[in-house]
Amino acid sequence: MSGHSKWSQIKHQKAKNDAKRGQIFTKLIREITIAARLGGGDPELNPRLRLAIEKAKEQNMPKDNIEKAIKKGTGELEGVNYIEATFEGYGPGGAALLVETVTDNKNRTAGEIRHIFSKYGGSLGSPGSVAWQFEQKGVIQVDKNAISEDDLLEIALSAGAEDMKGEDDYYEIITTPHDFIQVKSALEEKNVPIKFADILMIPKNTVKISEKDAEKLLKLIDALEENDDVQKVHGNYDIPDEIIEKYAS
Repeated sequence: MSGHSKWSQIKHQKAKNDAKRGQIFTKLIREITIAARLGGGDPELNPRLRLAIEKAKEQNMPKDNIEKAIKKGTGELEGVNYIEATFEGYGPGGAALLVETVTDNKNRTAGEIRHIFSKYGGSLGSPGSVAWQFEQKGVIQVDKNAISEDDLLEIALSAGAEDMKGEDDYYEIITTPHDFIQVKSALEEKNVPIKFADILMIPKNTVKISEKDAEKLLKLIDALEENDDVQKVHGNYDIPDEIIEKYAS
């Protein structure tokens, strides 16, 4: 499996017990706010908002916080004017990185992101320098012991999934961003337990990273994700699972 997806999964699991709960809430509130602003406050009509709310509930965010964030996005309550900004660059080992942010000050965020890249052996690139190497896809992972491959494939394809592949201990379903919620909902309706689900920028090709560069790269990604403005970091790196798990432990 490509490192980008493995690392996303590990970070997702760690977040549930992360001591920095306040920072997680901050990122989720920003995502809910901007999703509501761009697509409206009804999660049934706004897939991005629906996914953001689901993530907030996974982290046990109070309902009141979620509702306030939605109202700030729709303009019912006064709030900060957040904008989305994506930064592109390269990390150790030549890994291409896409950094998605939600910020109230793009210039400040750009300076912080540039500093992090430089500090951890990377380099910030110009717009378009690495984005062409990625495509946006929905990714859903299901443990192999939860359902048979044939049954899962039938549900996923019937709901509009593009592809499904087997990894060591789970199946990975790939969808278009448009069909992501529909496929996820179809699995939930069949009571299929979902291990991980998100919309990611999937690399068209991956770069194998040496063990020497892997730790440097993962430290860079960690530092980026520690920044309050950063929502997601996508990469085309391919790091062996054992190295990722060793670093995460």
